[in-house]
Amino acid sequence: MVLLLIILAGPVIAFGLIGYGGTTLARRREGGVRTVHGLAALAGAGAAAMYTWGALHVGMAVMDADDSGAGSAPIRPCRAAGNEKAMEVVGYEVHYLPLDFVCHVPGGRDYTVDTVPGYVTPAASALGLTAVALPLSTAFAAEFRARRSRNGGPDREPQRSQ
Repeated sequence: MVLLLIILAGPVIAFGLIGYGGTTLARRREGGVRTVHGLAALAGAGAAAMYTWGALHVGMAVMDADDSGAGSAPIRPCRAAGNEKAMEVVGYEVHYLPLDFVCHVPGGRDYTVDTVPGYVTPAASALGLTAVALPLSTAFAAEFRARRSRNGGPDREPQRSQ
């Protein structure tokens, strides 16, 4: 159910952030902070799109695992590790951070199946961190400038207590 929500909401979030980022960047005359916020929105859109792409892959693996037709045992996605190992599988689980399809084997053991392309997690993480770091950097810069102007500017040395 959560995968379905991610798969449906992810594109909506990505397109919304693309719209916001694009219109913000189009209004460049309003200053550098707006530009940074526009770039952050586009990075957030990229992160949402990458995470949705990975969720789509995991969702397809879940649909394949839940198929109860002929040839469904052992669980098809778990066969990637070899039929000997797949014959022991007693269940599966989905991890959301990072996105993974995990096959459970008796004795509390498990193994991860490569259903999500290897570039999805690093790309989504990097884009998500960029989307958060860009606005934070402008906030810290504004705070730094405000403190600097309250203390008399860059040429004035701070007073030392004795």
